Amino acid sequence: MIRETLELGRSIRARDPARPSWLETIFCYAGLHAVLWHRLAHWLWRRGWRSAGRIVSHLSRFLTGIEIHPGAQLGRRFFIDHGMGVVIGETAEIADDVLIYHGVTLGGLSGSPGKRHPTIESGVSIGAGAQVLGPITVGRGARIGANAVVTRDVPPDCTVVGIPARPPVGTTCGDPFLGYGLSNTEDDPVGDQLAALRAEVAGLRARLAELERQKAG
Repeated sequence: MIRETLELGRSIRARDPARPSWLETIFCYAGLHAVLWHRLAHWLWRRGWRSAGRIVSHLSRFLTGIEIHPGAQLGRRFFIDHGMGVVIGETAEIADDVLIYHGVTLGGLSGSPGKRHPTIESGVSIGAGAQVLGPITVGRGARIGANAVVTRDVPPDCTVVGIPARPPVGTTCGDPFLGYGLSNTEDDPVGDQLAALRAEVAGLRARLAELERQKAG
C-alpha cells in the first residue's frame, strides 16, 4: 500500500499543473484516497466478501465524493483530478496511466448480467462531465472532451467531443489533448449542427417565398 501511495503521489505531482507538495498530495487529493480505498474494497470483493467490499466502497464515496464499484478493475497510476461526482461501474476496466476529471461516468446501458461498462486502455484522458456508456473500448491514448457522450468504441490516439461524441470538425483523431479534454476550445459540434439547420430553414423559407410570389403572379 505504501509503494502504491508513493507511485500515485509521484504521478499526481508530475501531471497536475498545480504542482502540489508531497503533503498536499497525500492529504488533500480525494482521487488518491478513492483509489486506495478501492484497492481494499476490490480485494474484499474478489475474495467473496462482497458485502464488506460494498461497505468499504460506500465509506469511500462518503469521504471522497467518488463512487467506484468494488468490482471495477483499476490500473496503476490512475489519476482522478478533482473527482467529485465520478461514478465507475462494476465491470469497468481501466488500464495504467489514465486521467479523468470530475463528473465523469463510466456507466452501463443495460441491466443484464455480464460486461456492461467500458474498457479504458492506457494513457486515456477523459474530460469533466463526460459520459462513457456501455461495454465499449476507448483505445490507448484517446482523449474524450468535456461533457461528451460516448456510446461507441473510440480508436487509439483519437480525440472525440460532443453529443454523440466524434472527432472535432475539420480535425483528425491525432489532435493533441488540451485542458479538460478538448482539443480546441473553439470546436462546437452541437453549434455546427444548429448552424446547418438554421441555414437549411433559411433556404426553405426563401424557396417558399419564391413559390408564393409565382402563385400570386
